[in-house]
Amino acid sequence: MNDRLGKLRDFLNDKKLDAVLVSTPENRRYLSGFTGSSGYLLITRTDAKLITDFRYIEQAGNQAKQFEIIRHGNKPLETVAKSVSSTLRRIGFESDHLTFGVYDSLHTLLKNIELQPVQLDGLRMSKDAGEIALIRTAVEIADAAFSHILTWLRPGLTEFTVAAELEFAMRKQGAEKPAFDTIVASGARGALPHGIASDKVIADGDLITMDFGAVYQGYHSDITRTVCVGKASARQREIYDIVLAAQLAGLKAVQAGKIGKDVDAVARRVIAAAGYGEYFGHSLGHGVGLAIHEAPALSPGNTAIALAENMLVTVEPGIYLPEWGGVRIEDTVVVTAGGCDILTASSKQFIEIG
Repeated sequence: MNDRLGKLRDFLNDKKLDAVLVSTPENRRYLSGFTGSSGYLLITRTDAKLITDFRYIEQAGNQAKQFEIIRHGNKPLETVAKSVSSTLRRIGFESDHLTFGVYDSLHTLLKNIELQPVQLDGLRMSKDAGEIALIRTAVEIADAAFSHILTWLRPGLTEFTVAAELEFAMRKQGAEKPAFDTIVASGARGALPHGIASDKVIADGDLITMDFGAVYQGYHSDITRTVCVGKASARQREIYDIVLAAQLAGLKAVQAGKIGKDVDAVARRVIAAAGYGEYFGHSLGHGVGLAIHEAPALSPGNTAIALAENMLVTVEPGIYLPEWGGVRIEDTVVVTAGGCDILTASSKQFIEIG
């Protein structure tokens, strides 16, 4: 945690701030080690305070060894305000997380202090060895769940049932919880990029897109595989092969120094050249870590953030055809100087079940 607090204090110096108030759960955990669901960090150039309630005092003391632990009562913002030294003049707050109501209350309580909006998520973009190891384990848990589901999947099951089995399999492997609402989209529902599981019954010949992940010690994994239950049609194979070619091209394009939009463009060109460009409407990928979606983005809109070694990103192109279905293939990778280390081990060969 020393290095992380050091990065935060470098940020204070760079932004000419006296302190920062941290409120997002991911940044709170990253900087302090505290895993509770409620609390604020108040970090200056010389000290660090964790302000939380009765439920978490003992836990905070055990987890956030470098922080002074302060208990708040029914009015946490008043305790925050009382914890602010009279010498502080400019305090950063996480503008993308704090509601206007909380900001307004802070503004009233801290009358002589300038509150400056900041974004801290960039501190988490490059992972250390410990973080990469945890994400690798989360990926392995998801891979094991996919291997299991291939032995279990059959026509007649509902998407809800498949999602529940995937999540149960991940739990048995040590996952704390699913990384997000599990997506199981079969048949025509495969045209929904975020088609979370429904009560639709899986039919023989359906393509099934499964997008899921595990949380392990706070860190997320993310995998998508599309398989066919039964015998695939020539059209299904054609669409799958185009998406796989785009995904492999995207993986090859990932390396330190590349801008997100340029990596996205490599995979997007493959799909466009095949005549399906209008049916790939989302970004190629996103960062992953303590949050399932974090910086950097592999997207047309990321024109500034370059990939760097030890960033974790997903690579997940897709084609989604209304009233027909869709295909998406996704891996989680670690950026390296000369390319990437693909953590996801599940096969990407086209799989027909049954």
